[in-house]
Amino acid sequence: MGGQEVVAHRGASAERAEHTLGAYQVALDQGADALECDVRVTRDGHLVCVHDRRVDRTSTGRGVVSELTLGAMSRLDFAQWHHELPDSADDLVFEPRASPVGGASQRRILTFDELLGLVRAQSRPVRLFAETKHPVRYGGLVEAKLTAALARHGISAPAHKDDSPVVMMSFSAAAVRRFRANAPGVPTVLLFDRASRAVRAGELPRWADLAGPSVRLLRRDPGLARRLAARGRDTYCWTVDDAADVELCRRAGVRFVATNRPGATRARLAGSPG
Repeated sequence: MGGQEVVAHRGASAERAEHTLGAYQVALDQGADALECDVRVTRDGHLVCVHDRRVDRTSTGRGVVSELTLGAMSRLDFAQWHHELPDSADDLVFEPRASPVGGASQRRILTFDELLGLVRAQSRPVRLFAETKHPVRYGGLVEAKLTAALARHGISAPAHKDDSPVVMMSFSAAAVRRFRANAPGVPTVLLFDRASRAVRAGELPRWADLAGPSVRLLRRDPGLARRLAARGRDTYCWTVDDAADVELCRRAGVRFVATNRPGATRARLAGSPG
């Protein structure tokens, strides 16, 4: 598979409900090199793994994450199949057909601390890519809470960025800058679907270690990852499920391939049928 690593996007979210313990355990069982999660702050200050501003799509409840307590969210079932509409109608054939399985621990809200604990308990190196969501009610509090969580686990100041078990990401440039100021030793990714002239030339801001283009952008500009690599910057590409896109990432030299199907993507990168 070379230098490319498979990142399980919200876990093995094509096979289990996203951001649940079950989805992440399946991803680990399939050999994912890293896990990806979205991070938000509850009303009572806890970091939870939820993509949307509201819990309506992914749970049996309703409401805004920032207006709900962790206790209230813990009473909801998050092992539901409420997927976003795909980019193409053709992708509807990939809608999951399996029923959500698992006990209560695999169906409830997952906290960032729990997911980080799962990562650190592995017998092999596994990284966690944590995306802070914006805009949000509490502004920069999510980055402050993330920094504090890493400090509690003793990993907010790694000796070298390559050794960091956590990578911070955001579409918000201000969020990435804030986090870098608080935890300069933890690597960061600036996510984007459109590239500035500087980024197209292979240049990133000093506070971003990796570029995070969408696979749609990479389709339009397949040389982007190579130009970034020539300047010493690796690429994290999202979200890569189609076989042609996996091959595109392989040819383009993408370092981290974020996918909802870690098992199939890993097999394709390794050169075997997925």
